Amino acid sequence: MKAKQTHYQSADGLKLAADAFGDPSGLPVLLLHGGGQTRHAWAGTGAALAEAGYYAVSLDLRGHGNSDWCPRGRYEHLDFAADTACVTAQFDQPPVLVGASLGGISSLFALGEAAEQGQPVPARALVLVDIATRMQIDGAQRIMDFMKAHPNGFATLDEAAEAVSGYNPHRPRPKDPSGLAKNLRLGEDGRYRWHWDPAFLEDRLAPSSSTDLLEKLDQAARSLQIPTLLVRGRMSDLLSEEDAHHFLDLVPHAEFVDVSGAGHMVAGDRNDHFSRGMMDFLGQHVPPEAGQR
Repeated sequence: MKAKQTHYQSADGLKLAADAFGDPSGLPVLLLHGGGQTRHAWAGTGAALAEAGYYAVSLDLRGHGNSDWCPRGRYEHLDFAADTACVTAQFDQPPVLVGASLGGISSLFALGEAAEQGQPVPARALVLVDIATRMQIDGAQRIMDFMKAHPNGFATLDEAAEAVSGYNPHRPRPKDPSGLAKNLRLGEDGRYRWHWDPAFLEDRLAPSSSTDLLEKLDQAARSLQIPTLLVRGRMSDLLSEEDAHHFLDLVPHAEFVDVSGAGHMVAGDRNDHFSRGMMDFLGQHVPPEAGQR
């Protein structure tokens, strides 16, 4: 299914690019990618959701993909959370939030802030993909190291594909690297660079290194009352089994899916298993007809 390009407004006036799949009258599902990714990471998931009757919107987070770069370099977790809350308010009804890594943290913070302020819950359900309120420092550092590598970009798409293979050695390298072009921007110097604002990485701390952020995440998790699903990649070096169970202790009603053969990039590694688990969860708790008005 072909996506329709659209856009939303951020909390501080940035234009956020998005791809929309399906009928806008359907129950909305807002898909939020991880740090350093783009909305295209959810292309297969968006099409599957639309096929099932949902209205899926895959958003480029601020500073990523075709969304505006913040001129003030504001890329803290709470900035992304404010954007998430702002975008949910632009739907006719509260959406399901599906967030991977940074997108999941943004969703948790947005929901926690609403609960703290006594505001209406801005989502019908929450799906966290290989992220929770605790994470492994080594795994987080490996992500940061990958993102900071190759600041001068790549001469060819093949070079970029080689870098991705080095980060995800368990995933078969595509024979044709042209699909990577969606995640890269071609500079005037003829080199390809990842499609994010370099300022996103400046002085950036993972939540695992901040006690205040960890406590705020725990508080957000405890406040959850909507249907919640935690999806973990069984090979993940970011979210351990212990981290997952810590979250499940905080959110006793949450459901859990452990996807075999998948690392941190669960949807990309095993999209079939991920989509099946998510669709089963949504079908049980927020079927497409739940959004009929």
